[in-house]
Amino acid sequence: MRYFIVDDDRASRIMLANIINECALGTVIGEAKNGQDAIPQILMTQPEFVLIDLLMPKLDGIETIERLHENRFEGNFIMISQVVNKEMVAESYEKGVEFFIHKPINKIEVQMVLQKTEEQHRLKNSIKAIRQSLTLFEVPDVKHTKKTTRDHIQSILNDIGIVGEVGSEDIITIIEHLLLEKHKIAPLPPLKEIYEKVAMLTKTTPDELVKESKAIEQRIRRTILAGMINLANLGIVDYTNSEFEYYAPRYFDFTDIRHLMHQIEKNEHRKAKVNIKKFIQVLYSEIISKAD
Repeated sequence: MRYFIVDDDRASRIMLANIINECALGTVIGEAKNGQDAIPQILMTQPEFVLIDLLMPKLDGIETIERLHENRFEGNFIMISQVVNKEMVAESYEKGVEFFIHKPINKIEVQMVLQKTEEQHRLKNSIKAIRQSLTLFEVPDVKHTKKTTRDHIQSILNDIGIVGEVGSEDIITIIEHLLLEKHKIAPLPPLKEIYEKVAMLTKTTPDELVKESKAIEQRIRRTILAGMINLANLGIVDYTNSEFEYYAPRYFDFTDIRHLMHQIEKNEHRKAKVNIKKFIQVLYSEIISKAD
């Protein structure tokens, strides 16, 4: 990764550059002591990351970011500041700041933040690339039109009756991520790791990532439970229903589906154990088979 440092404190610029070089985090391709001097250099060199001080003479950090956006700069920003004013912090995030590095500068914090932002940067670019090139997984249908990976996933979720559920988009994004990372069909990475990588697409701070990861898990859990209830209802009406026969024993533990059927028949509260890992594993395997 290529970094550009903007800070009116020369000692801070030197310290940040040394940390980046010593920890092999990337290359510092330039530096400036204020936003006004930095803008033309950044636009010319197009670094992936700009480490920028919040408070500077001539142009402060936020104003500099605004000017760069006006000139269509698409790099990432990491704010450097000892200011803890909540309003200024909130405004910084609104302007596209990825993370904050606090002053006085701490080597461990800088290393952790830059590693996290680099991982997020690579993931965003990879997700963007896969969504632009899903033709790799296109399959012709009977009408000679092509179905994308997303189409295949939505078709399966539709069969189970959960394509409109709030967690369906999380499930689709997870499968796209697994395809992107080219994971083997088994074993899959830990669910917590998968949730965190999906959360990084929209969240930046550590607290936000933890909160969003938990929210993703809950949304998916509720969505899968809704699918189990849908299939249980189908089984009650017609035990030979094609969706029930295909999905109930493959995507779920059939004993749990049977238990739900009994609950529905007795008009009891619908409650069942949700095996998220199995559902994701089977869905991912099926999408891989459709892509081959």
